[in-house]
Amino acid sequence: MQIEPQAFDRVLSSMCTEPHPVAREAAERFLATNPGDPGTYPSVTALEDEAVSMLGDIAGLEDPSGYIASGGTEANIQAVRIARNRAETRTPNVVMPESAHFSFQKAADVLGVDLRIVPTDDSFRADLEAVRSCVDEETAMVIGVAGTTEYGRVDPIPELGEIAEAVDAMLHVDAAWGGFVLPFTDFEWHFDHAPVDTMAIDPHKMGQAAVPAGGLLARSDDLFDELAVDTPYLESTSQATLTGTRSGAGVASAVAAMAELWPEGYERQYVRSRNNAEWLADALEKRGYEVVDPTLPLVAADVPKSTFDALRAEGWRISRTGTGELRIVCMPHVTREMLASFIGDLDRLEVRASVPVMSDD
Repeated sequence: MQIEPQAFDRVLSSMCTEPHPVAREAAERFLATNPGDPGTYPSVTALEDEAVSMLGDIAGLEDPSGYIASGGTEANIQAVRIARNRAETRTPNVVMPESAHFSFQKAADVLGVDLRIVPTDDSFRADLEAVRSCVDEETAMVIGVAGTTEYGRVDPIPELGEIAEAVDAMLHVDAAWGGFVLPFTDFEWHFDHAPVDTMAIDPHKMGQAAVPAGGLLARSDDLFDELAVDTPYLESTSQATLTGTRSGAGVASAVAAMAELWPEGYERQYVRSRNNAEWLADALEKRGYEVVDPTLPLVAADVPKSTFDALRAEGWRISRTGTGELRIVCMPHVTREMLASFIGDLDRLEVRASVPVMSDD
């Protein structure tokens, strides 16, 4: 096979990163294991229990339930599925801010729930008044985001919890990206801060585990009873996960990464990423671009489309927000040297674009 894996030296928009060396080694050792069949693979099942316990430590939950999923999309779909199955109405609805991940649109489509999308405020956070006006007696779940994918914002999770409780709805927090940096901030976002019922939190993002290693946490075991199906030909009697066969490599790498890095290593990485984001935002502002003030290590700026396209042509793996801003995520593999090289290319391209083209006339 001639094709090589993606190099990360010019990847600036992905929310995945290079696995930590200990996570890579653990993944390789558990490649042939399947935590979806715990009776046959007890070793990786024990590791999954350890992974869930570690995620609970990070997310403020002393006795967590959960499992290692394929990623945030699966976790979000499963959370909505729990809420739908628990709902007493035949026409449940789910309320979320427009900043929430597109995986909830998949969930609504697959599960047949009414997805009610409310606007964000001037700070790109869930508009609480809009949420209050949208929930009703048929609301099964309210969704908050702890680290949005476009602007890195953190919704007011405790207040969303109060709104959800007022209509007897579940509260789900999507912390798939933000969960491994928020413990080192002053934000209130997790199970100990608010009446959170379920949470997506992904070790394969800022947690530096190998892909796939997402996480779904729940406050209690009974929530997963809503998902259980009989498994007559396996050694275990039931299964609550969405997929049957799952990645033992992801489970093992998640445990290895968290054991190596939680909490001091993750805190050092957060500080480094935050400093890189602030440096980049300052560099862009000094060049006259309008920059959305970074909350978490994510920078958005109004770089013109022509410049954006030219940067992509130079090999930079960058993306845009829904309203067209350049979007850069300062993941663990993103170094100050990478960002300086990016700014250097930006300067060169802008100078070239500003030079008038001479006519032959």
